[in-house]
Amino acid sequence: MLFKNITILDENTEIQKDMYVVVEKDRIVYVGREKPQGETGREYDGKGKLLMPGFYNSHAHSPMTLMRGYGENLALQAWLNEKIFPFEAKLTGNAVYWGTMLSYAESLRFGIVSSTEMYYFMDDMAQAVIDSGVKANLSRAIVNFDDSDVRRLNSFKEMVHAFEEYHGVCDGRIKIDASIHGEYTSNHLAVSAVADYAKKNGMRAHVHISETKSEHEECKSRHGGKTPVEYFNELGFFDVPTTAAHCVWIEGKDFEILREKNVTVASNPASNLKLASGVCNIPKLLNNNINVAIGTDSTASNNSLNFIEEMKIFAIAPKAYFAAPEAISPAQTLRAATLCGALAQGRDDCGVIRQGAKADVIVLDISGAHMHPVHDLKNNIVYSASGSDVVMTMVDGRVLYEDGEYTTIDIEKTIFEAERATEKIMSEL
Repeated sequence: MLFKNITILDENTEIQKDMYVVVEKDRIVYVGREKPQGETGREYDGKGKLLMPGFYNSHAHSPMTLMRGYGENLALQAWLNEKIFPFEAKLTGNAVYWGTMLSYAESLRFGIVSSTEMYYFMDDMAQAVIDSGVKANLSRAIVNFDDSDVRRLNSFKEMVHAFEEYHGVCDGRIKIDASIHGEYTSNHLAVSAVADYAKKNGMRAHVHISETKSEHEECKSRHGGKTPVEYFNELGFFDVPTTAAHCVWIEGKDFEILREKNVTVASNPASNLKLASGVCNIPKLLNNNINVAIGTDSTASNNSLNFIEEMKIFAIAPKAYFAAPEAISPAQTLRAATLCGALAQGRDDCGVIRQGAKADVIVLDISGAHMHPVHDLKNNIVYSASGSDVVMTMVDGRVLYEDGEYTTIDIEKTIFEAERATEKIMSEL
């Protein structure tokens, strides 16, 4: 495919107008100002359009789409214990599959090309990734409260099965990560066992850290003043590349540890605000040269996968909270949404418009009134654009969504099956 006369967000997060970009198979093979010679396949007229890297959702629980709008106006612990956990106890593989497919349909519509997942029913989630054509880092979160051999847990066995069965399949679209749900839902034996397995198998890791003040402080009271970051670090969990979700209440030496261990912080601004968990100190993370990416969390706590909306909240919430209008720039926001998320997933050849990179790209319609005038297009993308401006989403060179149509997802069936699965669970509660 040839994108012609199109504006692009280049690998340096700069705007370039009137460009030509060629995609062959799963790669970008040409980026330049001159029209390439020879057969390039379909020609896409880029007038009034922007070509940019797709979004990488760095913390997600996609099956929880079935709980959108359920359990509102509750703090995190009440939300979990009173609403989410009872609903999840009724889940089936079929429900998880359709909930995940619904989530990926919404993701594609809003330009998300890949998600870092934490959930269970791994076979069903993997099948949804395979069928939809998206990319995902899947992880089976380990929860454990006693001193039994963690390796005997069904959850641990499911993690091992997922890694052996799905890691690297579909030309690398699926990666399997190791995961501990969090400090407050596990113990040191579980953390050590998962860390050891991850190290032995060259896996990445995924964990919730310091999402709420109570979670953070209760960890310190249980472990002699150690913060969750210090606790996981001492147990060797950060000895592999790790995505730490939330990190709202980290403090002191936490920043140094995260930097030294090359941990990615996945900030989830909308979810953190909605659950009144707080505001992540993204400016301090960036100033400490810590990789920061953006996540949506689940639609049960968000309630949307509109990633452009997520970028705006990511950029403006810290400005208000820390009374610092210069806290985060649009360029930093765009990098967090694209390249930083790709790097967090171990996808080093993704997240940029560059010759040789994977063709995980999206097209935005920038012709609307709300996108004009243009003093700096990067500012308009972050602060003025809408999720509805996404008109094409491509993964590995394959168009999965374009102008309201899906190429891999039967959207009517997906909505019907997701509604039916939800109704069945609600009838059992």
